[in-house]
Amino acid sequence: MAPKRKFTPPYIALYAFITFLAIGWCRLAYLQIIDHDHLALLSKFNFMRLIKITPPRGNIVDTNGKLLATNKPLCTVCWQGTNNNNLSNQQLLVIQKLAKICKTPITDVLLKNIKHAERYQQQLIIAKDITFEQLSCIVEQLSYTTNIAIRTDLQRYYPYQTLASHAIGHLSTQEIATTGKMGLEKICQNELQGQVGFKKQTVNAKGYAINEEPFKTYITGKTLHTTINLAIQQIAEKAFPTDEVGALIVMDPTTGALRALISRPSFNPEIFLRRLSQEQWNTLQETQFFINRTCQACYPPASLFKLVSIAAAVEHSIVSHDAIRFCPGYYMFHDRPYHCNRQSGHGLINIKQSLAQSCNIIFFEIGKKISIDTLADYAHHFGLGLPTGALFPEKVGLIPSSAWKRAYKGERWYQGETLSVAVGQSFLLVTPIQIARMLGGIACGYLVKPRILEEETIEKQPLEIQESTRTFLKKCMKAAIKHGTGRAVRNIPNLKIYGKTGTAQVTSLEKKNTNKESQPHAWFVANFVYKEESPLTIVILVEHAGGSRKPTMIAKQFLSNYQKYKNNHG
Repeated sequence: MAPKRKFTPPYIALYAFITFLAIGWCRLAYLQIIDHDHLALLSKFNFMRLIKITPPRGNIVDTNGKLLATNKPLCTVCWQGTNNNNLSNQQLLVIQKLAKICKTPITDVLLKNIKHAERYQQQLIIAKDITFEQLSCIVEQLSYTTNIAIRTDLQRYYPYQTLASHAIGHLSTQEIATTGKMGLEKICQNELQGQVGFKKQTVNAKGYAINEEPFKTYITGKTLHTTINLAIQQIAEKAFPTDEVGALIVMDPTTGALRALISRPSFNPEIFLRRLSQEQWNTLQETQFFINRTCQACYPPASLFKLVSIAAAVEHSIVSHDAIRFCPGYYMFHDRPYHCNRQSGHGLINIKQSLAQSCNIIFFEIGKKISIDTLADYAHHFGLGLPTGALFPEKVGLIPSSAWKRAYKGERWYQGETLSVAVGQSFLLVTPIQIARMLGGIACGYLVKPRILEEETIEKQPLEIQESTRTFLKKCMKAAIKHGTGRAVRNIPNLKIYGKTGTAQVTSLEKKNTNKESQPHAWFVANFVYKEESPLTIVILVEHAGGSRKPTMIAKQFLSNYQKYKNNHG
């Protein structure tokens, strides 16, 4: 048997050399073949830059295509460096003329920055947002120099400033604002911002641009077609006092199209296109400008809830359509008086007159005989305590029930509390947009999803009450306008109006009217029809108004101007 062959040191060196050679070839093959594209791209970036091009933001228009938010050109004057170590006398003269035209003081810091830009062939901003007159002077007097560059950027522009500000929204406080922070500007950010583009810039060894060419074309942001009617919105803005706090909604109950939206206090979205001072920011926070009161603020529905109470009571045979009661000004329940809005009482009064005159006595009787859970079910039938489906962030409010009180208060429900619920007080909370949806249901027989964009689908669901009940509610609302608490709007030509007022307590009766914050909120709501056209729904809420007179006067001004507008425009 032959002995095993032993490797000598020269063989070890040879194998090691072959191994290292194979590793080198594998690495070279990897770099040249597998990683070629990546390395080639890295090499290109030594002399090539991709410059981002922000696309024009999409417009926001009303239902007739009129601009509510768009972009305007913003002219900026820049000093373009030309790779000189020092400024010449001619350049210093140009700087003096430019500073005079732009009304910019020539400081040591400015000259230092210009010298730096000149030496390193950079661009320095001298003045932003120059006027057309200033631009004309620059072109006329300084067109001969290569050091002046006019840059045109786009800035967000709101032609009507505070109009529908909470619905439209605003952008972020950045130098180039592109991010929506509220309203449609935020909700539809992806559609409005479009798609960015790029241009390819070739630079020399010092990093100076020597050539530019397109690389990827940008796509302009999408135009949003809203349901807002500019004319109706302007009528509403004029009617609602700027010093009052509250909300106003005009909605088409057949389609859910929101024709006007007001939340007071409002704001000018353009103030957020520049940096706010701390004082400005604190003022905005203290006055709660950012709350969209149409759908993000909850209020007791007050007498508006009597429409729900009537429907529940009639359909459960607690009262009839022709029920008559005597109102002495109070109702006794368990030795406690529950007061009517008129201390002297209304005398003999039927249920239709009770709603028209806002008498509480029949509703206290309803509250004595009906269960809170039945009232809660009917409130849900009318869409209260439920999301409306609107595009804006919204609160759902609160419709109390026996189960709710056990879960959140740890107590059973007392029948005396039902008396308060029957007249729209107690724990009840709703949003104005829920009330608009409820009113629309009474007008049309179905609840519709509120829509702010024309492209949103129309969604309806049946109003789950009997048709005879709905007809009776309309008669009650008609009576409220004809000879009840809403009679201030009864004589407007060409308009059929079905309405209701409400006054919502925010504190105990003992503290009522001791200061502005203790005064009750007030409602005016109505369905109205111009001649033979489709109906519209209006909801007005004024915080701490003290009584229904303020929202009723707002409604009167709006409806009067609306019918004049329709008379002139058809």
